[in-house]
Formats: sequence, C-alpha cells, structure tokens
Amino acid sequence: MRRILTILLGLALALSAAGPTGANHEIVIGLQCDRTGATQTVGVNLCPGYHDYIKLVNSKGGVGGHTIRAIEIDHEYKVPQGMEAYERHKKEGAVVIGVYGTPHVYALAQKLTEDRIPGTSPGFGSAAAADGQRYPYIFPIAATYWSQGAAAVDFVKKQLGGLKGKKIAYLFYDNPAGREPIPVLEDLSAQEGFQLRTFAVPPPGVEMGAQALDIAQRYRADFLIAHLFGRSPSVSIKELKRVGYPLRQVVSFVWGSAEADIEAAGGYAVAEGYYTMQFAGVGTDFPVLNEIREMYRKEGKEPPKEMASTVYYNRGVLIAALHVEAIRNAVKAKPDGKITGEDVKGGFEKISGFTLGGLVPPLKITPHDHEGGGLVQIYQVRGGKFAKVTDWFSAYTDVVQKHVQQAAKK
Repeated sequence: MRRILTILLGLALALSAAGPTGANHEIVIGLQCDRTGATQTVGVNLCPGYHDYIKLVNSKGGVGGHTIRAIEIDHEYKVPQGMEAYERHKKEGAVVIGVYGTPHVYALAQKLTEDRIPGTSPGFGSAAAADGQRYPYIFPIAATYWSQGAAAVDFVKKQLGGLKGKKIAYLFYDNPAGREPIPVLEDLSAQEGFQLRTFAVPPPGVEMGAQALDIAQRYRADFLIAHLFGRSPSVSIKELKRVGYPLRQVVSFVWGSAEADIEAAGGYAVAEGYYTMQFAGVGTDFPVLNEIREMYRKEGKEPPKEMASTVYYNRGVLIAALHVEAIRNAVKAKPDGKITGEDVKGGFEKISGFTLGGLVPPLKITPHDHEGGGLVQIYQVRGGKFAKVTDWFSAYTDVVQKHVQQAAKK
C-alpha cells in the first residue's frame, strides 16, 4: 500500500510540474535567415531580434506552458539552400516557417500549401499572396510591394499638395521584386494625373550615377520613390546627394530604410531629410524592448549590440511576435500544445488588435486577407535619428485590391 501511495504521489508531482496542460509539449518554428549572403546586413540584426522575443516568451513560461523552439538555418539568400532548409524544418516538425527572401517565397509557395504549413513573408514576396483564398498558407502579415507603392504615392501627394502635372520618378532594383509595384504606380499615374518615369538599377545595384543624374538634371523629378535592397540604398543616397537632388524629395520602400543604409551612405548628416517607409515601429522606446533589455540584465548581461539596429532588429521582434500570437491562438483550441501547421494557419487568421505596445501595426488577418490591411509608417532622417512623420496608414486600397483580384484570375 505504501509503495502505491509513493507512486501516486510521484505521479501527482510530475503532473503538477508539467503545468496546467499536463505536459510541456515543445512547439517548433522554422526560421530561415541570411547571415552570410547578399542580404546579411538585414539578417545579422533581424534574426537576433526574432530569437530574443522567443527567449522572452519562454522565460515567461512559453505559450500555455509549452516551450517554443526556433530552429534557424542560414541559407545565404540562395534558393537551393532555402529549399534544403525547408525540408530540414519540416522534418523537425515545424508548424510555421519564417521564410526569408522573395525568391524563396516563390520557390516554396506550392510546397507550403501541399504540406499545410504556413509561411510568412513580411514586407517582401508576392503581393498577390495577400489573397488568402488563392494562397492559403502564405502570410505576408505586412504591407506588400503593391501596398507600399500605393502608400508612397499617397505620401508624395500630401507632400506636394497634389499630383496633377507633377513628375514622379521610380528608382528600382531591376528584378521581379523591384518591378512588381510598377502596374500599381501606372494605375495611380493615370488616376492622379502625374507623369511617371521608371529608372532601373541593374544588379548588384552598386552603380547608379547615370540614373541619379537623369532624375535630377534631365527629368527634374518633383519627387522620387525608391525601391532598392542590399547595398544599393546607400549608393542611391550618395549619388543623389552628389548630383544635388534634395533627399527631402525621396521616399524609400521598406528595404532601403535601416540604420545600416544611412551609415553606409556616410552618416545621418549626409542622409538628412531622407524619408523611409516602415512596417514595424522604429527606435528603442517600446515596452517589449524594455522587457528584453531587462531579461538580459537579470542574467547579468548587457543587451545585445544588435538592438542598436532598431529597424531590422524590431522587424525580427515583430515577426516572432506574430508567429507566437498565431501559435497562442492555436493552443487555445488545443491546450495540449500538439498543434499542426493547419492549426497555426487558423491562428494567424484570428489575429486582430495585437499591437505589442505600438511596435506592431493594428493588423486584422482574416481567411481572405493575409496581408492585414497594408499598413505602413513614414519616418525621416532628421537630427541624427529616424523621426516618425506619420502614424500607421494605408492608401488606395481599392487600386491594390483590383490588382489582387486580377492576379487571382491568372
């Protein structure tokens, strides 16, 4: 009898330690990253932000008592390595994949759908993936390039006090991602009555002296919308400055908008006036960042240096937070934590009103809208820092939706 009581007591203690669900089930996330390839300036700051948020969540007991394990694989921004990374993540039981790179989204779209594993592509990838019916397992969860283009035109309109008869230049990295917004910009040119001229920058995007000269002295653009990545944003700032084009008449899409770009261009004094578009909050003054810093201090460590790159680090926190929120929604339906990719898909489609103290825009993800409204903010390089110019906004949503619907028919 005593032996039976001892066994029962041990079992009770074990169940108590396991938490309210009865067992701590490890939930796996697959995170693709580029720390060593063409976009490493993004990855070396974004991916640490992702891991720090997961670490913060686990330090508070995980999600419903279940630990989150984020497995990162550096694919060097190469598609074959990205495909291999996906297979490894799937084998590990990942219920969501943080895809990294527009080419990788296109390469993985069909496999994610076949395997019923949601993949996220915040601020990049296919704009048509906003349509959750056509792409049920792809979640942009941030403004697509179509929405960024529409927001840029709206911002320029407000800056110029109208667009009729104005000359707008579009400077873009000449690849599919760079070309994607052009149809939206052409529609808005016809609707608003402005002249649009495009200026392509061939890869690797480190030479654009001729384009800058054309924009400033031949075309004489009233405003410039830039859509560049990698090393090219800093080159554009230097070249535009060299030919005398006012940077206060430039607004960049989201991948030309980080501290590293400004520093590579020569610093904040050189880039003074430059406008940038963001899909996550910028700066250090957010409650979640204070929590991360405090987490490190409790461990007797200094906060990581990557936190100084607030644009990309904060985006990593945003992506992780949205992944965790989707998992949290899934676990509410399955408290044992044994969730599938399909469960997490449903979790994403329940995200609403989750803002993380302002670092995340007020997204509303539904089975039809996987983008969440196409929200952005505009910041400006001013006085040695990024200064917020607008609150969250979206623009010309009817035009963007027209292109989403047209894409669905193809």
